[in-house]
Amino acid sequence: MNRTGKGEFMAANGIMNIVDVPEAIAWQATHCDEAGATNTARVVRALLAVLGTDTAVGRRMANWQGLSLQDAMPLRINGGLHNLLLTGADPRLGPVYAGLTTDQSTIDAIVADLVQTFDAQLLPWLDGPPQTNEAGRSWGFMSALMWLSKRVGPKFEINELGASAGVNTMMDRYHFDLGGVTVGPPKSPMQIKPEWRGPPPPDAPVEIAEIRGCDQAPVDLSDPAAALRLKSYVWPEATARMGRIEAAIALASEQTPDLIKQDAGDFVAAMMDRPQESGVTRVLSHSIVWQYIPEATRASIEAAMAAAAERASAEKPLAWVALETNRETFRHELHVRYWPAGGEETLLGCGHPHGAWAEWFDTP
Repeated sequence: MNRTGKGEFMAANGIMNIVDVPEAIAWQATHCDEAGATNTARVVRALLAVLGTDTAVGRRMANWQGLSLQDAMPLRINGGLHNLLLTGADPRLGPVYAGLTTDQSTIDAIVADLVQTFDAQLLPWLDGPPQTNEAGRSWGFMSALMWLSKRVGPKFEINELGASAGVNTMMDRYHFDLGGVTVGPPKSPMQIKPEWRGPPPPDAPVEIAEIRGCDQAPVDLSDPAAALRLKSYVWPEATARMGRIEAAIALASEQTPDLIKQDAGDFVAAMMDRPQESGVTRVLSHSIVWQYIPEATRASIEAAMAAAAERASAEKPLAWVALETNRETFRHELHVRYWPAGGEETLLGCGHPHGAWAEWFDTP
């Protein structure tokens, strides 16, 4: 099944273009509900009560400059609220996240008071998007490499955008079970086994010769405070996700991932200009990050990739792998393009945003 797109991997639609802050918060809460995070949904919904408070957080949210959902504004402050519980600064959200306190008006009062009490501490959480690097999404990267292996050979050099803490920049040390097709060290503490739908990906060899990532604010998993910040963005209902972060911390303590603090556009330009080993496919990869990259930077990345595509050859291929949100359907889709085969965009599959399930399309 070959499915092609037009232009960018993702297209913005009405949902992402919401500028009304209460509408954006309500939509985000409903989305949490639909994703099975009912307790988190109640906390997000309580942000509506924060808008009316005389706090710096409330004022900044109410006067948000930009597209609230595209900026993930509700999830930024939600991470800060979760952090208060994880750090022991305030225990009041514990019963809420445990599902013991469910009355929305009670939760509204708790959240409003938390913001009042920790206003200065919470305000910086609005400065940047959530660090949502998720190991479960690496099913898409590995599946795409297997698909590419049959076309360009088994050796790859991976360059990841928005790598955050480098969780997926360690995927060469993970064990995968993808619809019964297995790859990677069997005894790895990171076991990636999504509920599989459809046929398995090609059972083709994959050798990752190099893997590195970039982020404007990389997270050091060896720093307990930084690791705790990363956990703060995980919804408390997602116990499997929290377990994967613990596994990533363990792997990073053995060998830190290769992370570069750099603008995404500068990183892509630099990586595309590096000497490339013959027989190794150079790959640009990213997951749930494109929406956070400024439009001008996206354009520079596309220009750098276009220039690299012109230089690609059978001996030195190029590929672009993206697991991103389709803003028209809100489906998380796995796309791949590769050169010198023309760069046609192919939709390989789709999956749960945190990797709980994956569906592979019957792609020739």
